[in-house]
Amino acid sequence: MAAVNKRSPAGAAVLREDVTSAIRQAVMQELAAVGYGRLSIEAVARRAGVGKTAVYRRWSSKLEMVLEIVSEVASQSLPLLDTGGLRGDLEMLLRIVARALGHRLASQIIPDLLAEAARNPKIAQTLQDALRANQRQVSELLIGRAVDRGELPAGTDPDAAVDLIIGPIYWRLAVARTPLPKGYVTALAASIAAALGAPSSTPP
Repeated sequence: MAAVNKRSPAGAAVLREDVTSAIRQAVMQELAAVGYGRLSIEAVARRAGVGKTAVYRRWSSKLEMVLEIVSEVASQSLPLLDTGGLRGDLEMLLRIVARALGHRLASQIIPDLLAEAARNPKIAQTLQDALRANQRQVSELLIGRAVDRGELPAGTDPDAAVDLIIGPIYWRLAVARTPLPKGYVTALAASIAAALGAPSSTPP
């Protein structure tokens, strides 16, 4: 049987990863600069250094483009090393979240998207699904470790833990936009551990 010469797909089937990456970065930069309401495909393409057709080959609309890219960013797993104790794990997680929320792009994009979510159910659902799944995964890992160590009772609710862990730091940085004072994260980690039911003698 004669060999069949395979050719790489051409035209719309070819989606270069470097172009896709440039567009994704441009979307985040545009969101930070002008917000979702004023964001346009034309501006994204111009910032990415590509034509509008390159964007439309990947996404059919502004909404689809933003939802996919933001969802991927929001659902990225947070690194969570085992420090050997609940308070240490909490403090490390809080510092990671604080750094992420304090990033220039995140601090501009998150409030804008939350405002849009109040008007657009698709944006609201996408953000809720991506963030909640990621937060629950982190919480289950952190709480699971503490239960295994005997620091927390079995059956500790990971969803309640997410609210206790993320709520205060998110309020300070994303809503009130207030800088964290020195020692705040350490004190907050201790307070959360106590609220979850960990013994006060748990080492930091």
